[in-house]
Amino acid sequence: MYRGRFTHRSQLRRAGTAPVVLLVLAALGAAQNPSPTQNASQQQTPPPTTASKPSPATQQPQAEPVPQRTTPAQPAGQQANPASPNPGPAGTNSNPAEVPPNAISPGSPQDSNAQEPIANDQSGMFVFKKEVQEVVLHATVVDQRGRPAGHLDRSAFAVSEDGSAQSITGFRREDVPVAIGIVIDNSGSMRDKRTKVNQAVMNLIRASNPLDEIFVVNFSQTSYLDQDFTPDTGLLEQALHQTSMGGSTALYDAIVASATHLANNPRLDKKILLVITDGQDNMSEETLQEAIRHLQRANGPTLYAFGLMGGSIQGPGREALQSLAEATGGAAFFPDSLDQVNDLTRSIAHDIRSQYTITYKPVNENANATYHPIRVEARSPGYGRLTVRTRSGYYTGESVR
Repeated sequence: MYRGRFTHRSQLRRAGTAPVVLLVLAALGAAQNPSPTQNASQQQTPPPTTASKPSPATQQPQAEPVPQRTTPAQPAGQQANPASPNPGPAGTNSNPAEVPPNAISPGSPQDSNAQEPIANDQSGMFVFKKEVQEVVLHATVVDQRGRPAGHLDRSAFAVSEDGSAQSITGFRREDVPVAIGIVIDNSGSMRDKRTKVNQAVMNLIRASNPLDEIFVVNFSQTSYLDQDFTPDTGLLEQALHQTSMGGSTALYDAIVASATHLANNPRLDKKILLVITDGQDNMSEETLQEAIRHLQRANGPTLYAFGLMGGSIQGPGREALQSLAEATGGAAFFPDSLDQVNDLTRSIAHDIRSQYTITYKPVNENANATYHPIRVEARSPGYGRLTVRTRSGYYTGESVR
């Protein structure tokens, strides 16, 4: 089973030297974080002289770093995880690479001590408070013409879970910082599309909140984290150009790895995945159903997808993107030409900025269920029929891998 991990691009580009570098980094990590059972003599033992990589069984999972691309052209300081301009408060983990792989996302109903960021209206800063068994929904509301309905209050919304009405405990519509994962198909068929795709993605990045934290994943049969969380547009643009076109399309594996990486960032509650591909999955170990299930962990990301299918009306690839987006409250777009992608990325940026955030504590009418379907409706005088787009449900009882 695919474990939701990224691969070091340096393992392929610098096969002769990368293992040695990895050994040195592992030795430095061991010196800075010695094991409780390690004695003084073990700490002074020189590193092995062979170029073999340490066995994963001997590594501490909690200290496993998020793989980063290492190339000679990389700017100074880029190997370190870029510092957030708005780090979490004292006592929180500000480095997503240090979060255990099985960490539960903030606000998850299965985490009774979960912490959720809330806005401080006086200072505009974000603080953390303890919440118990809360579900957070990010909802987009449009009228009959597809125009955003941006002036609704709490009383306009009705939420049900497992068929039971829920009491809304939190409500806001604010431009809050967002954690965004940009996941782009790097297979051979994307070769002639990447220039315009990169330009469109940069439009979305530039339209983002300055405090957003964004990472870039390029994938074919393997997923590469070419830039970890950062607000730096220069680093993100550089990562978009780390292309080596070729190979098959392991789309579901890339989505699961990216969703896991988002879940391991505790600083920002609102999470988005933007997926761009021109074909259907033909290589993943994960299935479509497993990818959807992973995305539907409680308070998981909203997924937006671009299917660059060349005008095909239907097909397995198109249907898969629609299923992934609809399950999370996002949207899938299938532009007729690459020239339309620019306008669509601007539309997504506006959508992200104008969503409603709705919080409730579930009434455990069906506490033994693994999957909990959610329904959200909106009604307000002055509007006709309103459509609410949010996640269709969530899974409990299983930790995020």
